[in-house]
Amino acid sequence: MHSQPRFRLLIAAALLAITGLSQAGSFQLRSPDIPANSHIAPRFEFQGFGCSGENQSPALSWQGAPAGTQSYAITVYDPDAPTGSGWWHWSVVNLPTDTQSLPAGAGAVGDALLPAGARQVRIDYGVAGWGGMCPPPGDRPHRYIFTVHALKVAKLDLPADATAALAGYMIRANTLATASFSARYGRPAAR
Repeated sequence: MHSQPRFRLLIAAALLAITGLSQAGSFQLRSPDIPANSHIAPRFEFQGFGCSGENQSPALSWQGAPAGTQSYAITVYDPDAPTGSGWWHWSVVNLPTDTQSLPAGAGAVGDALLPAGARQVRIDYGVAGWGGMCPPPGDRPHRYIFTVHALKVAKLDLPADATAALAGYMIRANTLATASFSARYGRPAAR
């Protein structure tokens, strides 16, 4: 037999855990430009490395962050890139909690369309800005994972020359919850 106070404590802890899971489950990320599980439009393709897109970041919006969120980060990652470590296409940190969306083009180098205090981190193209899709011609379509991270800190203190990998480490160390969607992009084989 369990003692009643201990049993009640276990029940209370279980209810708190379920409540936390339901809050995390309501955290959602969407894009009016790139529906989840869709094929990404060519305008989001990189301009360079043999790709000729507009290199424009898509509009994003999110809702349902858990209590205790003090800032947000956004990442876009291609786990299928033939690098052995994937490819970081976008990394934005220090988005204030009153930010619930970013307009199309917010990934332009220079942070002009980002809220005050937010900044982009250097990605695998070597710039602090959006770097569009550019998988090798003929590869099966790559997955691009768009994620908003609800952080437990108001600011990630990253060096000016931080890489997306370092930012990713700090983001994960301070994440309360994430919301993600994936979409695909491929290019035809070269002739």
